[in-house]
Amino acid sequence: MTTLLQLSDTHFGTEQAPVTRALLELNRELRPDAVVLSGDITQRARRSQFAAARAFIDRLSAPQLVSIPGNHDIPLFNLVARTLYPYANYSRQFGHNLEPELETDSLLILGVNTTRPKRHTDGEVSKEQIARVSARLARASKQQLRIVVTHQPVHVIRDSDITNLLHGHDAAVHSWSAAGADIVMGGHIHLPYVRPLSDRFGDLSRRIWSVQAGTAVSSRIRRKHANSVNVLRWPLAPQVCNVERWDFDAGSGSFRMGEVSTLDVQR
Repeated sequence: MTTLLQLSDTHFGTEQAPVTRALLELNRELRPDAVVLSGDITQRARRSQFAAARAFIDRLSAPQLVSIPGNHDIPLFNLVARTLYPYANYSRQFGHNLEPELETDSLLILGVNTTRPKRHTDGEVSKEQIARVSARLARASKQQLRIVVTHQPVHVIRDSDITNLLHGHDAAVHSWSAAGADIVMGGHIHLPYVRPLSDRFGDLSRRIWSVQAGTAVSSRIRRKHANSVNVLRWPLAPQVCNVERWDFDAGSGSFRMGEVSTLDVQR
């Protein structure tokens, strides 16, 4: 069985020491095969914040890492950097490939850079990105859990978050679903949930889920929602993937398992 740990919206620069310590302990217990960082790694895209994030990720010692930038990982106030070299500080610590891919016998994870320097918080996926990801999904094996990682969500459960939807999400979900994706994983809104995308798109040809993560270690938690991370286990049984939400409990100073979602993966 493969264990995958999803961290999102860490916002280094606003990280909380008790939460980072607890997450390191959870990681030691889980010993994940791979870690996904689904954007907003830093608060203000500063070199020191990326260095702190990289040092933390190195302490996880995960065998594999997939990371993509979020809108907070592009300079906000330095307009020259935002225009001419928006990903310089990100690339210094996490590499120049902004759309990384991880393939193992049991996983296919495809990162999609949905940030746009000309936008502030909104994300976008282009026709070219949709086509590239679809073509790669079509070559996946039946044994692989197929995950697409974006920063902004393709599905929201609250009307107040509609403005945060990824631009181009409708075309992307239809194309990626038809090509064989099982999960579209994201962050951005600091609200964790797992939902079948048929909730929003009634005409999909196969089952596909939205797996959204909360904020892992930042003080910028959403009201009534603790810091949280997602843990995926595949295959838990033939064609079954479990998504566990682990929430930080301030009383014990540790992460505790919360809601568990069982996904029936279509093959």
